Amino acid sequence: MKIGLYFGSFNPVHIGHLIIANHVVNETDLKQVWFVVSPQNPFKQSSSLLNEYHRLHLLKSAIDGENNLRASSVEFNLPKPSYTVDSLAYLKEKYPEHEFSILMGSDGFQNLNKWKNHEVIINNHKIFIYKRPGFEIAFRDIVYPYS
Repeated sequence: MKIGLYFGSFNPVHIGHLIIANHVVNETDLKQVWFVVSPQNPFKQSSSLLNEYHRLHLLKSAIDGENNLRASSVEFNLPKPSYTVDSLAYLKEKYPEHEFSILMGSDGFQNLNKWKNHEVIINNHKIFIYKRPGFEIAFRDIVYPYS
């Protein structure tokens, strides 16, 4: 199954997150979107975040009844801080039958070159980018890992 992974702190989850996830499920070939709650993003102060279990609970409440949306605590059991490349490797090993893509905002995409092993992510996963105000991306900036 084709699954989009929507990584984030979700501090807290809001309607914008849900609109993006639903849009991607309805307008692409992805069958599900998994919201991956990051307990500790390496680019954010952990002291400013709600407890990760509270954020997960709020997320589960927000998507209750949505068959194509799932909440994931996979990063809760991985080393902290959470690195997307490590989470992707874990998920690929645990769920080899799935094809994972990434959903991210244009702000995060502009910083992708600062991520741990970003080349591995770009070369092995499709990336769906949603536009964030003030973070324009030119067509030439978008990388297509495979056809």
